[in-house]
Amino acid sequence: MRPSAPLLSVRELSLTHADAAHPSPRDVTFDIGPGEVVLLLGPSGSGKSTLTLALNGLIPHALPATMVGTVEAGGIDTAAAQPAALSTHVAMVFQDPDSQIVTGTVYDEVAFGPENLLLALDVVRGRVEAALRRVGLWDRRDENPDHLSGGGRQRLAIACALAMDSPLIVLDEPTANLDPQGIDDVYAALADVVAAGDRAILLVEHNLDAAMDFVTRTIVLDRDGRVVFDGPAGEIIRAHADELVEMGVWLPAATLAALRLREQGFALDPLPLTPQALAVVLEREGVSSRSARSTGSTGSAGSAGSAGSAGSAGSAGSATDEGSDEGSDAKRADASRPEPIIRARGLTVRRRRTEILHGIDLDLEPGSLTAIVGANGAGKTTLIQALAGVVPPPRGQVSVDGIDPGTASPRDLAARIGFVFQNPEHQFIAHTVFDELAHGLRLRHVPDAEIAARVEEMLARFGLEHKADVHPFLLSGGEKRRLSVGTALITRPRVLALDEPTFGQDRARAAELLDLLQNLRAEGTTIVIVTHDLQLVAEHSTHVVLLAGGQVRAAGATAALFRDQQLFADAGLRVPALQRVLVSAGLEVIR
Repeated sequence: MRPSAPLLSVRELSLTHADAAHPSPRDVTFDIGPGEVVLLLGPSGSGKSTLTLALNGLIPHALPATMVGTVEAGGIDTAAAQPAALSTHVAMVFQDPDSQIVTGTVYDEVAFGPENLLLALDVVRGRVEAALRRVGLWDRRDENPDHLSGGGRQRLAIACALAMDSPLIVLDEPTANLDPQGIDDVYAALADVVAAGDRAILLVEHNLDAAMDFVTRTIVLDRDGRVVFDGPAGEIIRAHADELVEMGVWLPAATLAALRLREQGFALDPLPLTPQALAVVLEREGVSSRSARSTGSTGSAGSAGSAGSAGSAGSAGSATDEGSDEGSDAKRADASRPEPIIRARGLTVRRRRTEILHGIDLDLEPGSLTAIVGANGAGKTTLIQALAGVVPPPRGQVSVDGIDPGTASPRDLAARIGFVFQNPEHQFIAHTVFDELAHGLRLRHVPDAEIAARVEEMLARFGLEHKADVHPFLLSGGEKRRLSVGTALITRPRVLALDEPTFGQDRARAAELLDLLQNLRAEGTTIVIVTHDLQLVAEHSTHVVLLAGGQVRAAGATAALFRDQQLFADAGLRVPALQRVLVSAGLEVIR
């Protein structure tokens, strides 16, 4: 039998953004055939997202970039055909779902593409309903997309791609803003798409724990944007794990844990790719807390402090029983706990006519790293924005370092709390990376020499030295995220709030950022983050605030909360499988 013709053919492709000195990606060649699920890996800045934009003709037709080489989708040269004509061959889900939402209702958004193909009305209706049901949004079909959470908009973008019924779907970080159930729903929908064997998926993804049972092949780009590995996903990761770690590429959490155990002398072969496989290997090797030296995170049993938060329903600190010794210890800790740097009492926030947060009481102590977690739509982003004054809370309901964000001037507020948005582009205002970093210092009339020194330090800290004169909007997704964090840090506020801080970062840059946050915390900075990455929470946070339905369901020390899996289940979350495996083996978090 003749092999099936490739759905996508890329030959010697190099892409150079306007104002960039070098192409990225560079000299890339590969095919994608029917039935394949291809995982595209590479460090931040290697050109992964740029590459995806060339697959449906956005580069070179809509975006300023020089293209050398060829891309053919369904046998059509993308350089010779407009994106509209290519949409029936390649469907796209962008890293930022807001960049592709154009209509006023969820239903109309999904119908927009099929309608522009001039399909029959009953066909359009059938595709829209099927796509929305697959991603769990059918019951919200009449709502404005702006009313959806970040994760909801991500699922909407995926539904739009599914409705196009294209042979190839390209997804850039499709699960980055999703809770565990949302991730399961998305991958179940995508598995249905490729099950028939006549369609394919190209996936840029950092959450490899969710992807490993789904992908069939991986292509790895190095820092220069060249293909260095291409083959079956499991074989590539196992054979080149150390090289991938050195490159800064994300690996499955179970694989990273196994590599650290290997350093302690345990022969974990073959390397496990999933928590389930790690559990088997740990049992076979007899690894336990008695035989393995575990390095706990700041949120592990050795972390200082106790529950630093209070819940609106009186559930704060509920990870301990008041009648137990732990409960007594918690009461003694309450008496010695420092005055909270952030306090909320009865915090209620409405957007339009909808109440998002319902009477939240919360205390965050100085020097803590608190993670706000919850299912999509729980109110996480609204809470962190209200605490930071980005969405001014009602007068008298929040205090941050002695001021009321509901009444404070932007200048006074910015001097106390730095904020990093979920979408970095929402905060960029300057024309170069250097000026973006310098802006806050100039507003404070810092001398030019000090501005130059502090900006150069921040550029070096985040690996952006070579991008100082580049427009922020021309950076890669990971570079934009690092710049947004740098702009919040450069004024040296006592509190730093970050919404999804590791989104779009490669493993090395994410680790650098988290190490930086730990160093800032050690110096006395209070860190508050919103994240969907519960493994990150387990490894790096000191405290957790668990939201559900706009209320605090539980709050306290990370280690205490993670021992009670039911708390997370009741809030629509799951303790990471790796964490469950390590706990069952008697191990703390392995970093």
